[in-house]
Amino acid sequence: MRRFGATGVVLLLIAGLAAACGNDDGAPSKAAPSKAAPAYAGDLRKALETIIRDQRIPGAVVMVTSKEKGDWTATFGTRTVQGGAPVTADDHFRIGSNTKTMTGTVILQLAQEGKLGLDDPVSKYRPGVPNGDAITVTQLLDMRSGLYNYSEDDQFNVRLDSEPKHAWQVDELLAIAFAHPPYFAPGAGFHYSNTNTVLAGLIIEKLTGTALNEAFRKRIFEPLGLRNTSLPAADDTTIPTPYPQGYMFGTNVSTLKDAALPAAEQAAAASGSLLPNDVTNNSPSWTWAAGAGISTAADLSRYVVAMLDGDLLDAKYRQLRRDSVKPVDPANPDSAGYGMALARFGPLLGHDGQLPGYQSFMAHDPDRKDTVIVLTTLFAGPNGSQPANELARAVIKALYG
Repeated sequence: MRRFGATGVVLLLIAGLAAACGNDDGAPSKAAPSKAAPAYAGDLRKALETIIRDQRIPGAVVMVTSKEKGDWTATFGTRTVQGGAPVTADDHFRIGSNTKTMTGTVILQLAQEGKLGLDDPVSKYRPGVPNGDAITVTQLLDMRSGLYNYSEDDQFNVRLDSEPKHAWQVDELLAIAFAHPPYFAPGAGFHYSNTNTVLAGLIIEKLTGTALNEAFRKRIFEPLGLRNTSLPAADDTTIPTPYPQGYMFGTNVSTLKDAALPAAEQAAAASGSLLPNDVTNNSPSWTWAAGAGISTAADLSRYVVAMLDGDLLDAKYRQLRRDSVKPVDPANPDSAGYGMALARFGPLLGHDGQLPGYQSFMAHDPDRKDTVIVLTTLFAGPNGSQPANELARAVIKALYG
């Protein structure tokens, strides 16, 4: 499956969980009062530093909120691969498919308000969708529509490499998706597809009468006070300051089937003679509702808690969303869980995000109230591993054993 967000990334991490020097403190951000680091921080910091070194991650932020174990925020590395200013907890990162949870949240708000039915056919809101009369809104959020994922298309990736600043329009993306046959009949399987979330974004715009970034602002960012979170316009390739540069080994084409570098290049990366490419300002417009968001660790921490425990949705719809997370393989109850733009990571719920330059992770435990945020400035390690997910795995192990 094509990555760029959670594709196989979420699924690999969930399956695993189911079976640079840094600075750290016990506060949720550098502006908060300094506290002594919790007991788990020492060993965890060493484990994270090992992953960062092995994965050649230029910079990272890790933020943990835990009533039982203690809060801890740590930053690692520098804002460029050449060194310079250190990464800070206030830096902005592209958050990739964590954006999908925002699209899913607004869809559920609209359902809660009676403006759409989760069983409505997609054809009610967008004509011309293959099997649109049989695909429900829920199946878009659950990744069970069967619609082809446009970001798996070979020529699409050729163009991402040759025209990195191109401002993609939604109709371009859907044309690519609809030119391919569906993977399966609606509801007959699971396949992670950015096409689903792009269609969900169009439904939001149709029902709210506003641009998606405006709907996010009014319904999520402003109510939660997320002053450092945004969904940029299609022609905006910038990131608000402060921010670290984002990097990627290889190209979109070379990493399409496998993010791992050839053995010789992995060795060169390990020795430091091969550095990743700076892709900070490549256009994220092709991800739009599926992955173009920008945020900070503190904003994401506040958001994921509010999404699962707060008032963005009422109790009925919060529970409906949690209950929607089901094994992607019905024959295997222990397989990865996904539903309504939400993934399960062991005891936590949330999502991850991956796009050229950055990889991120956010999750919250509604029962124990632990929250884990990881932001990194690398798309994938030389061996193809997802940097933020590897760091998150170590954090969750430290918290839960």
